[in-house]
Amino acid sequence: MTDLFSLDGRVAVVTGGAGQLGGEIARGLAACGAKVAIFDIAEAAEGDGVSSFVVDVTDRGAVERATAELPDVPHVLVNAAALDSPPDAPAAEVGPFEDYPSELFDEVMQVNVKGTLFACQVIGASMAEAGRGSIVNVSSIYGMLSPVQELYDFRRGGGETFFKPIAYSVSKSALYNLTRYLATYWAKSGVRVNTLTLAGVANEQPREFVEAYTSRMPLGRMAEAHEVVGPVVFLASDAASYVTGANLVVDGGWSAW
Repeated sequence: MTDLFSLDGRVAVVTGGAGQLGGEIARGLAACGAKVAIFDIAEAAEGDGVSSFVVDVTDRGAVERATAELPDVPHVLVNAAALDSPPDAPAAEVGPFEDYPSELFDEVMQVNVKGTLFACQVIGASMAEAGRGSIVNVSSIYGMLSPVQELYDFRRGGGETFFKPIAYSVSKSALYNLTRYLATYWAKSGVRVNTLTLAGVANEQPREFVEAYTSRMPLGRMAEAHEVVGPVVFLASDAASYVTGANLVVDGGWSAW
């Protein structure tokens, strides 16, 4: 049974692997036997089975050059690189929708959508040529459902204006159809493409936000980063050999309300 989840001898790429979530995913894939390459604009920590490449995912040429340095055509691609506005973001990012700066919208879409597109174009194409591969596009409940703006009332208590911005939701929603498109496009080439939808991951957010968030969460807490590893390994491994075009929701029950 454990062979189903083994990634021994496989090469994996994790975009955004210098971040909290991407780093946990990279280490988890390596623990299951994969040789993991992190593609991130920041240099990431290296370790057993994990190497780091400084790559701007919004630059297709940079993705191509880093991919060419890998020891084999990747078997796994996890697109975790993303920009978001956290609960303590500055006022310029979190004003009314009507005034949301277009340059911020473009910046988020560049990384979250175009960065994923480029990684899929470059690495997914090489997977299709090799006749195998698994791509996991990391999305969010805020791409599947609207943000609950009341969670940010603590920012409004002192007279501030705060709305969870539109760009993150739009960008993460775009990944669902990117996944479905590629799942059918590459199905006969042996490349599986799936979306992983996550709820909030604990990362030292403001106490008031955490309390409001967890009071709405059926499981009563935010996810720990390590809890994302199992679902990613499942989608990456032979255990999910008949799973493609799907959206695996790992949200502590948030979307069950």
